[in-house]
Amino acid sequence: QVQLVESGGGLVQPGGSLRLSCAASVSAMLFSINAMGWYRQAPGNQRELVAVITSGGRPNYADSVKGRFTISRDNAKITVYLQMNSLKPEDTAVYYCNARISTNGGTARDYWGQGTQVTVSY
Repeated sequence: QVQLVESGGGLVQPGGSLRLSCAASVSAMLFSINAMGWYRQAPGNQRELVAVITSGGRPNYADSVKGRFTISRDNAKITVYLQMNSLKPEDTAVYYCNARISTNGGTARDYWGQGTQVTVSY
């Protein structure tokens, strides 16, 4: 059983900052956490990748957030973070945490958090 719990969303003015957190809870004897990342979905749009980080700590970002967002992870806490600076109104969306996890030697699969709303507005 895997659960991803997100926190840190909210309302912020343009130019402001927010930090999202996503903690994974895994109830399995053996498990492996592969890549973890953040996606977002604005009304009327498809879900899109924001940032992803490998188990080794290598990040990759969507062009739209490069230089403004920073993804990081704490493997001991099985937590991934997204520091969002210089926020723009077009960053407004529901942000979803994603983690690719294998349990008890099985095939890795994607797990999703419940989503957290980020609104950038005056």
